Amino acid sequence: MSLYAGLKKLVITSTALAILTTANTVFASEPLRLCAIYPHLKDSYWLSVNYGMVEEAKKQSVDLRVLEAGGYMNVTKQQQQLSLCVRWDADAIILGTVAPLLYDDSLKHYTRDIPVFATVNKLLLDEENQSLLKGEVGVDWYWMGYYAGEYLQQKHPKGSGVANIAFLPGPKSSGGTNPVLKGFYTAIEDSDIRIVDTYWADNDKELQRNLVQEAIENEQVDYIVGSAVAIEAAISELRTAGKTDKIGLVSTYLSHGVYRGLLRSRVDFAPTDKMVKQGRLSIQQAVSYLKGEEYDFAVTPNIEQLTPKTLNDKVIRESLSPSEYRPTFYVYSENN
Repeated sequence: MSLYAGLKKLVITSTALAILTTANTVFASEPLRLCAIYPHLKDSYWLSVNYGMVEEAKKQSVDLRVLEAGGYMNVTKQQQQLSLCVRWDADAIILGTVAPLLYDDSLKHYTRDIPVFATVNKLLLDEENQSLLKGEVGVDWYWMGYYAGEYLQQKHPKGSGVANIAFLPGPKSSGGTNPVLKGFYTAIEDSDIRIVDTYWADNDKELQRNLVQEAIENEQVDYIVGSAVAIEAAISELRTAGKTDKIGLVSTYLSHGVYRGLLRSRVDFAPTDKMVKQGRLSIQQAVSYLKGEEYDFAVTPNIEQLTPKTLNDKVIRESLSPSEYRPTFYVYSENN
């Protein structure tokens, strides 16, 4: 090889190395893109999850896009939203599924090879699709129902006298409804609690308000137990009907309205699975995975049991978004 040829090869090699180095630097500086999908944003539960994700995305300097299906019945819409995340070139998808078994044998069809992280709602997958699931954050909602039932069981043990309940658990297809029912039924087995009516509807304020109005027409009802949306509606409906002191309210999860009810002793009990914290944890999982850092595959916050006498500021901050917060659908990193 001539000296000229050797120098030419060196220059070309150095140039190629410089281009490669520059490309890697640009790539490394690009923010991670996370796509989060919720069943809905109709109540402050998922609003609080959204707040936690948004705050953590800002802290981690990543891009976040949020989509919501508009309700647990909107199966097709959520499936289409997974495809939107793919077309957006998401590095990871954080999925709050509308039904645990919906993607059992089809997750890869919608997400291709993009890593998926389950948030709040359990995501059940067959062996082939399980490889896509890289983490999960959430609690077993059996215990949310169980603690609500246990509270009533302790107030009305067997032999103490019958207490009648109208149950408004939400939509039948909801990811958490069935576990809540199982937990509640188990907890009240050895008690004088009797469920006299069960009313089903999506967690829509007007739908739940209509059910509450129907439930309180029964003069034998001592408690309304149900979703936070139902309990929020019940607070105002009981006041209007002059039955605030006649019917107790027990929520199966926490919301801003339920929290205000606890503060004013209008709500007797509500468990919280710390929604803000769950949103933060899901972002942390996805970022750790994409950066090749160690993380726990399954993260479960402690469920806290709240009554008017056991409210805790730290628990509330980990549970509820600020009162002035509104849904946020995009977070752009300052690196853009």
